[in-house]
Amino acid sequence: MATINRNFRKLSAGYLFPEIARRAKTYQAAHPGVVLHKLGIGNTTEPLPPAVLAGLHAKVDGLGHADTYTGYGDEQGDTPLREALSGYYRQFGVKIDPEEFFVSDGAKADAANIQAIFDTGNVVAIQDPAYPVYVDSNVVSGRTGLFNRTLGQYDGFVYLPGTEENGFFPEPPHQKVDLIYLCSPNNPTGAVATHAQLQAFVDYARKHKAVIIFDAAYAEYIGDSSLPRTIYEIPGARECAIEINSFSKFAGFTGVRLGWTIVPKELVAEDSQPGELHTMWFRRQVTFFNGASNIAQAGGIAVLSPEGLSQSRAVIAYYMENARIIRDGLRSVGLTVFGGDNAPYLWVKTPGSLSSWDFFDQLLNQCQVIATPGAGFGAAGGQYIRVSAFGHRENIVKAVASIKNNLVITEEARS
Repeated sequence: MATINRNFRKLSAGYLFPEIARRAKTYQAAHPGVVLHKLGIGNTTEPLPPAVLAGLHAKVDGLGHADTYTGYGDEQGDTPLREALSGYYRQFGVKIDPEEFFVSDGAKADAANIQAIFDTGNVVAIQDPAYPVYVDSNVVSGRTGLFNRTLGQYDGFVYLPGTEENGFFPEPPHQKVDLIYLCSPNNPTGAVATHAQLQAFVDYARKHKAVIIFDAAYAEYIGDSSLPRTIYEIPGARECAIEINSFSKFAGFTGVRLGWTIVPKELVAEDSQPGELHTMWFRRQVTFFNGASNIAQAGGIAVLSPEGLSQSRAVIAYYMENARIIRDGLRSVGLTVFGGDNAPYLWVKTPGSLSSWDFFDQLLNQCQVIATPGAGFGAAGGQYIRVSAFGHRENIVKAVASIKNNLVITEEARS
């Protein structure tokens, strides 16, 4: 008799995006012909740069000829791409051996799959608010108890709240934990950790033989050169941190699909030797994964060329100008806005005591603007909304204008 993984039943309803879509559809049905302005999308919108397109086309054309056709590649990623990634990290003063890179079809899958090399009894600490995959994948793996609806949290997790008081980046946990999920620049808050903040986590992890799983998918959006782009800028991080990254928001590969994970050979857990976790992840990948698309990998090599980097960074600058337009517009109507300076997301405080869902409804009904309720990212997001800078400029300008012209914030809410 087949039985199911009952941990799936622990998952709280995945209501965020379906509920956003339901409310938008209901409003649209009651107001036919009204255009909705979408500021909640976490998806890139601008075309791939010419240098990247050239790399993709060259690989596709090569697959059409017997002498340049390629089939399976190395499961951990084609050697030229891993060498190019190693060179990319050198610009940050960080040395990563090409063998320590594992190329995949995206950071999201790696953030979940990396758990396969850790015991289900590990205690997990997670930033709150957090990208949902960190939470849900650990729930499904059996590392938590039930969802506590009163607290909006799972029993068994250690939550690290990101608040206005700590700049939306938490301190290390006070108790012993085994796995720590960190994201910087953070999705959804847009907060970026400093060297000192990351050093505190690295020191904690080395002391307790914990492992940090560090999501750096938005690192290319950091414009402040004083902020770390990779956790390996922090002394000691190679002994305690796995870094996950992606070309999705870096180079518009949300649909192309390409990412990477770094597992240093010095990395250790409480009961492992140096090199063992690296070997285990290698074994996991070659057993369960046949490698990322060779076409996508050719595109990744093109991204990391001088022309590709320059052109991809120009697109990032476009999105960051969108962020400035949004930030200035929202602040002009009296809203408190965080983020949007080193990340494509803005974390907006709801007026007065409004919940994130109440403010979502207000923006929808008054301004025809769709944002993302912060409650969908964790209990700490209950009085914030996430606003995204991804979008065509003309649409961003129209959405901001609608907020400036139509949003009504009562004096009671302002106080």
